[in-house]
Amino acid sequence: MITVVIPTIGRSTLGDTVAAVGSGVPVIVVDDRVTNRDRTGTLRRGGGSRTKERGVTLPSFSHEGLRVVRSGGRGPAAARNAGWRAADTPWVVFLDDDVIPEPGWTEAVWKDLVDLPGDVAGSQGRIVVPLPADRRPTDAERNTAGLARALWVTADMAYRRSVLEAVGGFDERFPRAYREDADLALRVARAGHRLVRGDRVTAHPVRPDGFWASVRFQRGNADDALMRHVHGPGWRAAIGGGRGRLRTHAVTTVAGLAALTLAARGIVGARREVLGRGPAVLAGLAGAVWAALTAEFAWRRIAPGPRTPDEVWRMVVTSVVIPPVACAHRLRGEWRVRR
Repeated sequence: MITVVIPTIGRSTLGDTVAAVGSGVPVIVVDDRVTNRDRTGTLRRGGGSRTKERGVTLPSFSHEGLRVVRSGGRGPAAARNAGWRAADTPWVVFLDDDVIPEPGWTEAVWKDLVDLPGDVAGSQGRIVVPLPADRRPTDAERNTAGLARALWVTADMAYRRSVLEAVGGFDERFPRAYREDADLALRVARAGHRLVRGDRVTAHPVRPDGFWASVRFQRGNADDALMRHVHGPGWRAAIGGGRGRLRTHAVTTVAGLAALTLAARGIVGARREVLGRGPAVLAGLAGAVWAALTAEFAWRRIAPGPRTPDEVWRMVVTSVVIPPVACAHRLRGEWRVRR
């Protein structure tokens, strides 16, 4: 009845994800590494060895009914397309390679899907994010915890294969694991189908992403430009999302650039004795706006967190960097969709 599709670039959690699916269910692991050659390491069944390719360590594991499909490093949307097209069951369940289905998940999937009416095209699992009980969650942990409230995320999402074929699957113009699932859900709904929530439960642990993770996440602003281009300005409301901070980031960035530019003009003018104090005053005003907006953004991220020295420092530094990076990625996305 179902095939489980798991795209991967070789996370160490992949073996645990496959093992948690349970036996008796076909599993297609889509190896989306950029280069896949048997002599340098591929996903293999059986054994306990570990192979490596381009610095990515891949576990070897045994699972009855496992198949490996390769998608050549074209991103998660292309990887999921390769997976569902290789499936031959009425339903395809997408899992990420860093989630752990709860015990009894396979039986719960069957119960979620078996009696669904024909107009229901998809069923979302319930995502839980384990957070520390002895302290407030960090910014990264809160970001992951947002998956528990997100709609139609492919961390655990089942679709009828016939519907995927009818709408063309995932849009491969989305190059990363961001918005490609929301885009598919909107297109499926536009085609006249319904999406529902099931009762199965999948855990999504928080993984360490490093000091600059929140800055790297700003690449998703380019995908937001594509979402607006495809689905119009109301796409955020359609997926139950909030407004976002891009406009505020734009004001912060403009204020910061203005402060630097006017300060530079003031210095040059002072040396030439031609501009007077005007640029310096305006630079001070622009700098005050930048500082106020940056401080508000940093505190918004610090306040709900553990407020440890490391976390506070990370929030302060990245809150300075995020606004211009977010704007740059959005401009890049707008340019790309208008080419």
